[in-house]
Parts: sequence; structure tokens; C-alpha cells
Amino acid sequence: MELLGVRVELPANTPVVMLREEDGERNRVLPILIGGPEASAIHSAMEGIVPPRPLTHDLMVNVLQTLAATLDKVVITEVREHTFYAELHLATPAGALVVSSRPSDAIALAVRTESPIFAAESLLDEAAVEVPDDEGDGNEEAILDEFRDFLDDVKPEDFAG
Repeated sequence: MELLGVRVELPANTPVVMLREEDGERNRVLPILIGGPEASAIHSAMEGIVPPRPLTHDLMVNVLQTLAATLDKVVITEVREHTFYAELHLATPAGALVVSSRPSDAIALAVRTESPIFAAESLLDEAAVEVPDDEGDGNEEAILDEFRDFLDDVKPEDFAG
């Protein structure tokens, strides 16, 4: 997945992280509602802003480095009852480990470590928004409009699984 960025969904001022499918014929975008602090953490890392003292995600990167562990990849795995789930795939001296994570935290770490972000195909089938080819090059507003329509029409039972 390609991280397009973080946008603020109006009028609720809700941050949305936008991920676009890189290798797919369907040109899908996965919008995920996230919290404000996580949005700020992702945005600042994308902009290359280095705080004078490590913030939470910077601290986690430092802890991984100290433990000789690396973040191999992030996988956004599923959505249940409007909540997205992710995994951190770590390589450690003791072997490979998978740690459950919120997608926003996982993405914030991936940006800082330049690790790839993936999404399960079943998740993309369920929650991604297909963008027509003529809208695929940077037209995030069209994607957000389609996502708003989705949010207006979605019911909890749509996510029952």
C-alpha cells in the first residue's frame, strides 16, 4: 500500500489516513479513521520533522533498535464493528514475531522505519473504495466524497462477519 497521507474529514474534524493499493488493477483506496495524536505522528514523520526529544512512536523505534529488532512490514488485517486491526511483523534475534497493533500506530512506525505497509485482500474487498482511473492521480477529495457516502449508508450489520 502507498501512504497517501492524512486528511481531516469535515465537518466532524476526524482524521483519516489514506492508503492506496500499489499493485492492483482495481485502483482501490483504503480510508481509515484515526485519532488526532496518531494523525499528527504520521504527518510529522512524513514531513521529516524530528522532535527534540523522542515522542511515543520515535521511542518505539529506539526500543526496537536497542533490542536489535527491525520492523519488516505492517499488515492491516481486518475491520470488525468499525474497528480496524493491524499487525507488526518484526525480525528479532530470537526469530520472527507478530504483534497486534492499531493501524494508526503501525503506520506511524512504518513511516519512521521506511517499512512497507500491506493490507489483506479480504479487507480491501470489504472496506476499500474503488477510484476510477481518471481520479487516481491525487484526487483525494473524490475519494473522501465516496467514503462519506459509504459512512452515510453503512450499518453495523454490514461488518458482521
